[in-house]
Amino acid sequence: MNKLIVVTGGTKGIGRAVIEKFSSHDFDVATCSRNEAELKSLKSSLNKLNPASTVYIRQADMSDKNQVKVFCDFVKKLGRPVDVLVNNAGHFVPGEIVTEPEGNLEQMIHAHVYSAYHTTRGFVADMISKRAGHIFNICSIASIKAYPNGGSYAIAKFALLGFSKCLREELKQHGIRVTAVIPGATKTASWEGVDIPEERFMKAEDVADSIFSAHALSERSVVEEIVIRPQLGDI
Repeated sequence: MNKLIVVTGGTKGIGRAVIEKFSSHDFDVATCSRNEAELKSLKSSLNKLNPASTVYIRQADMSDKNQVKVFCDFVKKLGRPVDVLVNNAGHFVPGEIVTEPEGNLEQMIHAHVYSAYHTTRGFVADMISKRAGHIFNICSIASIKAYPNGGSYAIAKFALLGFSKCLREELKQHGIRVTAVIPGATKTASWEGVDIPEERFMKAEDVADSIFSAHALSERSVVEEIVIRPQLGDI
């Protein structure tokens, strides 16, 4: 039987690239998105990419705790162990702490931190019982470097890296690997409309390749953090 990877927010950018990479290596996939049409399009594309890979889709807004539970229950009803979990769901809202709209902080924390927290809690008990699994949290260069107009997004990404570090300490004795992925500017929907040459951005596929390579190591080793930046530096 194929291994199963679960990726939240899997229809675009890094999430989609990760799914395509693992699917091409005969992983089955379970993913979610707020947009059902995009989920159906993704499933159709993956079925053509590798018919041997089964794709399970469910519409969900992972910033909503109740919808996280529904998605986790959907996956658990498959009766399959989750071999890889990628907490990728989230989006970017620019702003400065002193002037950004009221509610930005709550929105970013829910989208990036609470979504990863509750999704992980939804699956980790089964991983512990099987003493196997690999959790990737998609952080950001904003997790380690403050920058103008980062505002609450950067606060949330700093918190997500802290979550990853805590999770690593808690789960290592259970045989579960935890990796924080810290990518710089990657060509995704978050950068649509900006007047910056495409070659200044990393490819989402490069991030996906680094995640797959980290997972491919033996279970005796773990890449705790992956920091990957554009060759010419941060944007």
